[in-house]
Amino acid sequence: MQTLLPYLEANRLEAGCDEVGRGCLAGPVVAAAVILPQDYSNPWINDSKKLKKSQREELVDEIKNSAIAWAIAEATVEEIDQINILNASFLAMKRAVQQLKVEPEHLLIDGNRWKSDLNYPYTCVIKGDGKFASIASASILAKVYRDNFMEGLALDFPHYGWETNAGYPTKIHRAGIENFGKTIWHRTSFQLLPKQMMLELK
Repeated sequence: MQTLLPYLEANRLEAGCDEVGRGCLAGPVVAAAVILPQDYSNPWINDSKKLKKSQREELVDEIKNSAIAWAIAEATVEEIDQINILNASFLAMKRAVQQLKVEPEHLLIDGNRWKSDLNYPYTCVIKGDGKFASIASASILAKVYRDNFMEGLALDFPHYGWETNAGYPTKIHRAGIENFGKTIWHRTSFQLLPKQMMLELK
């Protein structure tokens, strides 16, 4: 198993930042920021999408205990609908960075875009959660937090399969919307059903 890079530049506090839930039809978008020690190495740390659920869950405490600082934050469904999902993702990442108990000197942002009024220098890294351990760690913390959050919501809203799909547009989720309508947790700015199904419901 390949060990991810420990840093972009030595001898500075780099916070890896990532978000999860951008493509979901329901629930908040969640982001995390993680500052790891420069000598930290764990071959199991990887892009959260490449890990099994059990592996991600086992790594959460390891990351939190090993990190110099970590934080998890979210942007709400209402904020997503008001400012769009891209800006809401940036907002969630900004909140995560602001909540770090140790101030970073540089941000490593997963993806190719970043917009914020924070004054930290930053580097955008495409597919960064598969390259840098700090970004991968942020992706793991954010995904486990969000998955658990959606599992909790599924207890009150049992028709959408959120306990397994976390709000992503699966057949079960869309069938739930078709049969039971949308909930307060659905993003009304998203196309919740394919156009043909929407026409059939009218």
